[in-house]
Amino acid sequence: MSWEALETNQPHVARMIVNSIRKERVAHAYLFEGQKGTGKKEAALLFAKRLFCLTNVYGEPCEICANCRRIQSGNHPDVHLVSPDGNSIKKQQIEQLQEEFTKTAVESSRKLYIIEHADQMTVQAANSLLKFLEEPSVKTVAILLTEQLHRILPTIVSRCQVVSFHPLPTERIYAYLQQQGVARELAILAARVTNNLEEALRLSQDDWFAQARKIVIQLYEALNKQYVQALLVIQQHWLTHFTNKEQMNIGLDLLLYLYKDLLYVLLGEEQKIAYDDCMNEFQRSRFLYSEKQIAQHMRAILQAKARLHTNMNPQLLMEQLVLQLQEGSAFV
Repeated sequence: MSWEALETNQPHVARMIVNSIRKERVAHAYLFEGQKGTGKKEAALLFAKRLFCLTNVYGEPCEICANCRRIQSGNHPDVHLVSPDGNSIKKQQIEQLQEEFTKTAVESSRKLYIIEHADQMTVQAANSLLKFLEEPSVKTVAILLTEQLHRILPTIVSRCQVVSFHPLPTERIYAYLQQQGVARELAILAARVTNNLEEALRLSQDDWFAQARKIVIQLYEALNKQYVQALLVIQQHWLTHFTNKEQMNIGLDLLLYLYKDLLYVLLGEEQKIAYDDCMNEFQRSRFLYSEKQIAQHMRAILQAKARLHTNMNPQLLMEQLVLQLQEGSAFV
């Protein structure tokens, strides 16, 4: 992520970093919290670059000096990144960090450490870090990153300046994907499925995602015909393509957005739809569904998404959903 991208995607974070450095009020500990894909780690690295940049002391990092390049590659001696060892951050990792920070900075007057997935610290590691935060070293900056603020010890949170990262707007992700040359029909759906730029780009460039979109359209068209046809789509295409919970969740999201498009057509807001190529099907369906029925169908899909995480059998889940989506339909 560039500094310009940070100013665009998380302007309040960029302002905080700028003001802290210019006013020489850099806190000893920050807690960057927010959903996956909102740029927390990238912002922490940009913060480090602004503190250590050899060219632009108060401006945005130059990205070309020795310090900026070494921070980006992860080998600056005074900038340390701690990540989970397996499923957690161990006490030993924090103790090693503490030992390192008792030494004088190698090349500058500052030392900075970033703890990724800070919510995954063991109790022992968290208590060890707490002692470290209670007695901060001069010119030492800590940046903790988390997607689950509620799992961080309150005593740690109270000793940090909490900086919240906001989800990226769908329109911004869509514009980014369009700039990358992604087709509109895939870009608009990928931007709605995730607010993670990298994940959205990966999805939209994956043949699996394009095929997922086709299968969802097939299911919708079958639902507008006969129950048996919809079941055939589930058996022959859906269950073989959406093979795990994550994929199934994406499939249900795509189906939800399709019904949302139908609602847009009923409301005369066609410019908002994601499935442009389904407009003829929507026009045929608009007289067969009321707004209330579409809302019921959307609730049924949301309920299926919730049941997905209760270890319900996927085939049974989809068969029940198909039955619900055909209830009240003019085709039953």
